[in-house]
Amino acid sequence: MEIVRAQAGDVEGWMTLVEAVREGFPGLETPEAMREHRLAVLEFIARGEALCAREQGRVVGALLFSREARMLCFLAVDPAWRRRHIAEGLLEAMLNCLPPEGPVTVTTYRAGVPEGIAARAFYRKMGFEE
Repeated sequence: MEIVRAQAGDVEGWMTLVEAVREGFPGLETPEAMREHRLAVLEFIARGEALCAREQGRVVGALLFSREARMLCFLAVDPAWRRRHIAEGLLEAMLNCLPPEGPVTVTTYRAGVPEGIAARAFYRKMGFEE
C-alpha cells in the first residue's frame, strides 16, 4: 500500500470509495451533494491538499486537508481495508505537509452520536482534544 498526493486520475477511485462510505458522512446523501464533493476533491487535488492510499491501483483511503486553516477536512477508509493503519498513515502524511507550529483541527460528530463513536475514538487516539 502506498500513500501519495492524489492526482486528477484518482478521482474515479476516490468517488467509488466515497460512495461506499457516504452513509457515514452527513451531507453526501444526494446525487447533487456527490457531484459537489467530486468538484471539491478536484479543487483540493489542484492545491496539493488531497492524499490517497492506494493498493494495487485502487483507492482504499482518502484525506482532504487545508494548509491555510491547518484542518483535516475529510478522512475515509474503505470498510474492507479498515484496521490496517491506513487512516493513521494518511494523517501522518498530512501532518508532514503542514508547517510544524500550531494546532490542527478536525470537525466530527458530537459526543453521544452513535455514528461518531469510532471516529471520535480514532481522533483521541491520534492526539486530538475536544
